[in-house]
Amino acid sequence: MVAAAPYIEVKDLTAAYGDKVVVHGVSFSVAPGEHLSLLGPSGCGKSTTLRCIAGLETPASGEIVIDSQVVFSSAKGINVPTEKRNLSMVFQSYAIWPHMTVFDNVAYGLRTRKSHQVDIKAQVASALEMVGMKDFASRPATDLSGGQQQRVALARSYACHPKVILLDEPLSNLDARLRTRMREEMKDLQQKFEVSTLYVTHDQEEAMAMSNRVIVMREGNIEQEGPPLEIYNHPRSRFVADFIGAANIITGKLVGPADGTPVLELEGGVSLRCAPRAHEPRPGPDGKQAVAVRSVYAELGVQPSTSSVNQWSATIERRILLGDIVTYFVRWPGGLIRVHGFPGALLEEGAAVFLSIPAERAVLVDA
Repeated sequence: MVAAAPYIEVKDLTAAYGDKVVVHGVSFSVAPGEHLSLLGPSGCGKSTTLRCIAGLETPASGEIVIDSQVVFSSAKGINVPTEKRNLSMVFQSYAIWPHMTVFDNVAYGLRTRKSHQVDIKAQVASALEMVGMKDFASRPATDLSGGQQQRVALARSYACHPKVILLDEPLSNLDARLRTRMREEMKDLQQKFEVSTLYVTHDQEEAMAMSNRVIVMREGNIEQEGPPLEIYNHPRSRFVADFIGAANIITGKLVGPADGTPVLELEGGVSLRCAPRAHEPRPGPDGKQAVAVRSVYAELGVQPSTSSVNQWSATIERRILLGDIVTYFVRWPGGLIRVHGFPGALLEEGAAVFLSIPAERAVLVDA
């Protein structure tokens, strides 16, 4: 079976503001119906990349292809205007027209495309029903809550029946509970209509929950890309391990492998058996290697385990209850480590415990 051609292709894209280069020759593609997230901290170049694809920024070099049409090419002198790229975009600020009704906001893009009035009414009604806002069609946009405005922005983007939607931090202005509900609704819509979606966010939880694939960006470069769980379980660098989820970074001298298993030697004679190498990890400036251990994968027990190859006596120094999760700061021969647990079986501060780290969860990363 022949794989479908990518709907968006970005090739060696470089973008700059004056003399400052903010995107350094990145390349990636978005498949038909795929939800791809660009994830990274502020200033990493993710929004600039999105705006270049939309035609809102002009790249310094590279090529952008949308639906097999070259819309930007520095080599060929092509730069197709935004309105001719057949894209819809949802912004962080929603970009709702305050002087218009909900209906007119959703109809705006259709009218600029000079759609027939009958088609406009039908497509707006369908889009508003899709986001649960059909009964608000005649309401002034200024009467809407933040969550309702975001739904209107989504309805407007879907009303034109685009093949791809670009979303730039669309949920960052919402409170935590509404943000969770909206991302579930957006994922349902994306799957229902099989729209290619390129989503920019700094929130790793959003990226993990909504994406088929995630690209982690850092300082204008792609640090790692892949399915969310692959990036979570197998980060390639210390930066990715720190940015995606809660990870403990343990450093030491890499020896072995013993029986095919790499071993990290820590100060004090502590040996940590690790997962087989997925790549050759780069040491830090001090020459030490780094291992990432997710807080959810380290284990605590009041009795020693008979099966763990990595086990030490330890002491709970601090406990923080965070609703569904309990965070323990545990002193062990390798230093201080953070472990996540559940409130059903709380361990007390000062308690003597046994710390176990499954070898397959100790992942070598670039330091």
